[in-house]
Amino acid sequence: MSIKENQIQVLDLTIDVVKKDIKNMHLAVYPPTGRIRIATPKGLNDEAIRLFAISKIRWIKKHQKNFYEQLRETPREYITGESHYLDGKRYLLKVIDRKGKHELKIKNKSYLELYVSPKATMEAKEKIFNECYRKHLKEIVPNILKSWEEKTGLNCENWDIKKMRTKWGSCNIEKRKILLNLELAKKPRHCLEYVIVHELMHFFERNHNDNFRSLLDKFMPNWKTYKRELDDLPVAY
Repeated sequence: MSIKENQIQVLDLTIDVVKKDIKNMHLAVYPPTGRIRIATPKGLNDEAIRLFAISKIRWIKKHQKNFYEQLRETPREYITGESHYLDGKRYLLKVIDRKGKHELKIKNKSYLELYVSPKATMEAKEKIFNECYRKHLKEIVPNILKSWEEKTGLNCENWDIKKMRTKWGSCNIEKRKILLNLELAKKPRHCLEYVIVHELMHFFERNHNDNFRSLLDKFMPNWKTYKRELDDLPVAY
């Protein structure tokens, strides 16, 4: 399927426009930043797209307001006493000065101990956390993915982890590949599962239409609850 992307300006809104081989327009507002995207038939002109967007302004503003009011993490400083999350569970951080290898350990199911050089920068500490989050996802995702492949009869050829600002996940249908947001390591396990199932469903159905939602209803009846919980959780600063 050939796809063409560009942007249009409607009032104070910047809208991503993706032209595809489809019959109808599809509007979406994505967490966590309220990014707006309209998928349209390839032959539709920008004026028709603007008129469609204008007719949906109230709906767009409502959804963006929900995202803007969403709880956000305060900037992480990686200091003792700070809260961090893994699998939806809150941990208190203890920073321990140590020469040599930098390391992050879970202690007593309540604390994270960060062993670093006294001269370690905040960026270096953040990198250690991100490596820990990445390792955690690489340990748990294969079994989750295998389980849902068996339940759905679908096959994911490849998957990877990426820091993403506006999406929890994405997929390449042609390559049968799924990308997962690194931030999902912090979220409850069922929220991670929801994102995986959501992306798998795109192998059945490209668009977020009634058929797509009915597929989610079939394979994961509680998906709306999980989606709502994920959207309501604090997002990265």
